[in-house]
Amino acid sequence: MPGVVKMVRCMPRLSWRTALPQSEASQQKRCGAKDLGSRPAFCARACPQALWMTAPLVRPIVQFVARALVRPASAAMLRSFIHPRSAMRNPQTSVALLLSLLAGMAHAGPPPTPAAMAAYADKLLDEQKLSRDGPGVTVLIARGDQLLYKGARGAASIELGVPMQPDNLLRIGSVTKQFAAAALLKQIDEGRAKFDDPLSQFLPDYPNGSKITLLQLLNHTSGVKSYTGLPGYMLNPIRRDLSTAELIKEFKDQPADFAPGEKWAYNNSGYVLLGAVVEAISGKPWHQSVDESLLKPAQITTIHFEAGDKLFKGLARGYTLNGQREVAPAGLLSMTQPHAAGALVANTEGLWRWNQALHGGKVLSPASYARMTTPEGVAKPYNYGFGISTDRLRDQTVLTHGGGIQGFTSLLDYLPASQTTVVILRNSDGPGFPMNLVSRKLAAFAMGEPFTEPKPVAVPVEQLKRLEGVYTRDDKTTSELRVKEGVLYSKRGGSPAIALIAMGGDRFAIPNSLAEIQFDRSGDGKATAARVFNNGGTDAERLTRSDDLPPEKVLAPLTPAQMRAVVGDYSSPQFAFKIFVDDRGRLLAQAPGQPSFELRAVGTRQFEVPEVGAQLEFSGEESKAASVTLKQGVNTLVMSRK
Repeated sequence: MPGVVKMVRCMPRLSWRTALPQSEASQQKRCGAKDLGSRPAFCARACPQALWMTAPLVRPIVQFVARALVRPASAAMLRSFIHPRSAMRNPQTSVALLLSLLAGMAHAGPPPTPAAMAAYADKLLDEQKLSRDGPGVTVLIARGDQLLYKGARGAASIELGVPMQPDNLLRIGSVTKQFAAAALLKQIDEGRAKFDDPLSQFLPDYPNGSKITLLQLLNHTSGVKSYTGLPGYMLNPIRRDLSTAELIKEFKDQPADFAPGEKWAYNNSGYVLLGAVVEAISGKPWHQSVDESLLKPAQITTIHFEAGDKLFKGLARGYTLNGQREVAPAGLLSMTQPHAAGALVANTEGLWRWNQALHGGKVLSPASYARMTTPEGVAKPYNYGFGISTDRLRDQTVLTHGGGIQGFTSLLDYLPASQTTVVILRNSDGPGFPMNLVSRKLAAFAMGEPFTEPKPVAVPVEQLKRLEGVYTRDDKTTSELRVKEGVLYSKRGGSPAIALIAMGGDRFAIPNSLAEIQFDRSGDGKATAARVFNNGGTDAERLTRSDDLPPEKVLAPLTPAQMRAVVGDYSSPQFAFKIFVDDRGRLLAQAPGQPSFELRAVGTRQFEVPEVGAQLEFSGEESKAASVTLKQGVNTLVMSRK
């Protein structure tokens, strides 16, 4: 069909750990795609949807390594075309924040009726085809004090056949961070600490603590090694019950990733240290301070620290995918270890009440709130404040954070201009639910500016051909646009090709996203540039057509001997996986306890993993490879054969 597009979904969500070291450049491009195909996941911008834990790279190969979350998402789908950056201009003071809010209110429409909101939300959730016998979700949408929708799908316990209910408790992973941040900011408001206080003032024995400030712990610029990224840590060590001091001992002597304040890198150790500072100041466990100083004054009774020796009525069971991609119980961990980086459980209503209190000025001073929601310094390019990230929807600010932890993913959004809250909690860390995309559609409907589904139109192939070429945003970001069978596809690096939906007037929609592409043409009809609009915004990312298309790679059929040559176990200090042939004759890669991923041959020793935009190249004798080089974006990792 001319003009329409078939699409292969770009991989989604992110993970606590990453298989490869994250470069500053790749992090900066992270699209808040928390979930696109499923996830988010985490691309390379400030991905709060990131697990309780870490931030970025891409989920599948990372899922080789551990579970995960990140953060926001609808732009994730764009990863195959461009890594979109938020166009938002961050307010610099509480006055600027107020002016921004007032300006946005002029664009917010009246709220829909609860009946209209329910009809739309139910339709959107029904489209996800969540089985009653599979993992579920709970969803809440509100504007100000008005509850517009609260619902649930799927099962809270698959084994017992217990349906998910709107008020079920679920683990919220990294959404915990904003509670820990607010607990420390409360201490700062009371004069018991300052942003530039050194860590050593509260933890005298912490290495290099005199050079690490509380501000740097709050916005992930401390350079401290994140314990969730230590090789093998997420397998067995994460199951132990540890005190705060014992947990800090696990990473305190690890070399720093960079000098304090030099860079930004999402970091779970930093929030463990932040929790320890709260304990040192208050003389109480960090979660007790959260409860007493934040939750009780706001009369919130459905957010808790998941202590291992207590029962929580209505707590859903968590699920994942096993090596055969079947639903299975989530991996075990002690909830002492996520600590202030991710150990809370909540229901949707509790998080809505929290949004009302925090963003309604009932928790922090205006100055502290402004700093919490305003990215600054080296964290600014990543749109990350203190446990809260900034994004844009319909040209309005979104204050957001996602979470991911074994068996659970979460997302908490707040739009100040319309006082809109969207909460989505899910008892699965596997793919299959585009959390960020669903959230943004719900928010747009609630604020009176709903998105409509793109309507494809037929475009002559000769017109599509004039759009073909290589498009460049910078030296490291290029995308290829190619017409196949009357369809225009976009492909970035090793990512899968995405079929674009022609809407007429040189406008194309990116499937399963809220992004559109508008092409500019020269006098002869050839495209000169492409402008990418994200989340219904009016600001665009511009890519210039820089070259003609290179010859297309042809998949190389492998002989059984060529497959056997690369089969084996490969490892490095950071990562490990095995290569094997399944009973269908497919060459697969799999990390311990994780789903397998098919390798696509582009040579006898070169392979792609489209789901994660990764390439593998094997070296060694023709009959037996000795090592493999894994490339993902600008990152490279070499692993030896055992």
